[in-house]
Amino acid sequence: MYTSIILLVIFIYLPYHFYRNYFHARKDKKSSPAPPTDWPIFGMVPGLILNCGRVHEFMTELLQGSGGTFYLKGGWFANMSMLITSDPANVHYILAKNFPNFEKGPQFKKMFDILGDGIFNAESESWEIQKRTAKSLMHNTSFPDFVARTSWSKVENALIPILELASETGIEVDLQELFQRFAFDCSCITVLGHDPVSLCKELPHLPHEKAFADAEEAVLYRHMLPEFTWKLQSWLRIGKENELAKAKDVIHRFVSNCISVKRRDFKLTVRTDGGLDMLTSCMRSARAGEGKDTISAALAWFFWLVATNPAEQEKIRREIDDTNWRFTTIEESKKLVYLHGALCETLRLFPPVPFQHKAPMEHDILPSGHRIGPNTRTVLSFYSMGRMESIWGNDCLDFKPGRWIDAETGCVRSEPSFKFTAFNAGPRSCLGKDVSFIQMKIVAAAIVSRFNIRVARGFSVTPSISVILHMKHGLKVKVSDYT
Repeated sequence: MYTSIILLVIFIYLPYHFYRNYFHARKDKKSSPAPPTDWPIFGMVPGLILNCGRVHEFMTELLQGSGGTFYLKGGWFANMSMLITSDPANVHYILAKNFPNFEKGPQFKKMFDILGDGIFNAESESWEIQKRTAKSLMHNTSFPDFVARTSWSKVENALIPILELASETGIEVDLQELFQRFAFDCSCITVLGHDPVSLCKELPHLPHEKAFADAEEAVLYRHMLPEFTWKLQSWLRIGKENELAKAKDVIHRFVSNCISVKRRDFKLTVRTDGGLDMLTSCMRSARAGEGKDTISAALAWFFWLVATNPAEQEKIRREIDDTNWRFTTIEESKKLVYLHGALCETLRLFPPVPFQHKAPMEHDILPSGHRIGPNTRTVLSFYSMGRMESIWGNDCLDFKPGRWIDAETGCVRSEPSFKFTAFNAGPRSCLGKDVSFIQMKIVAAAIVSRFNIRVARGFSVTPSISVILHMKHGLKVKVSDYT
């Protein structure tokens, strides 16, 4: 009898209850999206899994309907309960004001185990040591010039010739793929001292390049599945975990080879540039760092936004023409104020790192009044923050570079880091912010001043399901010369 009742609940009542509370609610477009049903035993996990293909939009909807902070209840068996917030006061409190109480948390290192003990995963003393190492390199006056020269060389000798070929032949190109190859080559040169030459007209297949993307996607799925589920997949070598295992092996072999070559060169040669790549610097202190793909993601979204907002593209192009911009030194890029605003606007709407994961060490009360216990998974949704009217006004979904320009001075307007979170905030703020803007300006100015970029007819763009906000199907465009 009891078995029959349980089966009746599982196969009849629960599907009906789900339909009534979820699909029916979504038919009413005028009402706010209904929060996920809190099921017995399973909590809100079914709703999260059903929305895993649009997780960033799903979190944004939850936060818009709950005043900026939402507690998502996990099943009693899954250890998946989490507090999600886009409230700037909470973000400031977690990342800066009470920074010592909010570490990555025990779950974070399990999910991001592919990064080992590098600065992204490190805490406390280990993080302090690695931060000092990276900071000393970033503050080396020669390093920004080194990055700028590396970036311009790639643009001039590889990226522009490929776009010229696309313009001459009329073929469609995946601009996101080109930017990924550009960023991959530049990252390898600046971090590992090795140029894999992935950006060339032949566009060769490079397994280690694809491995990074597979790893990023698999790690995000770990956030949406119960730990025992992805651990079982890892043990069985199936699904995303199988892709992650293969990616780890490919990345490990590639990086190990670069380190071996660098060790040999480090012992046998004297660097005329002072050893400005990060691996040389880190080898001197026995440390290594990470970082890839954020630049390429930002550039892809930038060109999609300017291509779909031609009036803004003309303003950017006019500024480049008026300043007679040509790459000579990094000082030249500082003249491009409106372009800087357009890049900031891109990062506001499509932050390359769409969320941050924290966990308190002790009981705490957030400025919003929410109480959280030790090790409560706390997700800061940077993607959602850019879409909140309470933060950016009624036109928050519009691409308006002008919002970043001070009307009186004509200079770039500075926004608090806990409001504009593309480069994180507090002690863990991105050390490479200035260098990133230099790279993006070099690429953007070089392309906008030479080419017209149009999104291919019928091609739609959606965010990928990854810890880095790429475009799911790339960015197919048609290129023509600008005269």
